[in-house]
Amino acid sequence: MPKHEINNKVERPDSRKQEILDTAAVLFSEKGYHALSMRGIAKETGMLPGSLYCHFSSKEDLLYSIYAEGVKRISFKVDAAVAEREGSWDRLEAACSTHLEVLLDQSAYAQVVVRILPHETGGIRERLIALRNEYESRFRVLIDALEMAPDVNRKHLRLFLLGALNSAQEWYQPGADTPEMIAKELVKIIGQKIKLSEDKNNG
Repeated sequence: MPKHEINNKVERPDSRKQEILDTAAVLFSEKGYHALSMRGIAKETGMLPGSLYCHFSSKEDLLYSIYAEGVKRISFKVDAAVAEREGSWDRLEAACSTHLEVLLDQSAYAQVVVRILPHETGGIRERLIALRNEYESRFRVLIDALEMAPDVNRKHLRLFLLGALNSAQEWYQPGADTPEMIAKELVKIIGQKIKLSEDKNNG
């Protein structure tokens, strides 16, 4: 048998690792952090527990890899969407719309990032917070670029905005307004509220 045919039948280590990540991401998104064990994850991936430990040293190590991949995917899409816009409010709207789209498409990786809170995870808490902060820094930069009165608390605005976006998975109904429409309306409401506040102060 030709050598290249033999190689085609050999499973590459990185493909097996990706399969583990994909399966574990679904499990973490559905069951949460505490309900899972490495033994249970190994069973779902058709592996012996010892084989799973060859790829990931612990449940925390596996979760961190999934979390990092989720943040990477969301960040890439948000950055690409923002790069296509020019105005500061338009750029914020693009970021919000893309954040919602990723969140609502039920991607397991995105669900892990949103649903598993760093304080649940013990030893990797600070590392997960660092990943989340790195992603959310995009919204800090976008909000800092907005023209607003000096007394507007931009940190509170960012936290409110992200909280509103993340809560959409609890009430959003497919077939109703699109993520783009929701983001547009949310940013519009925020902009109008800020303008009214500024007009009141100036008056």
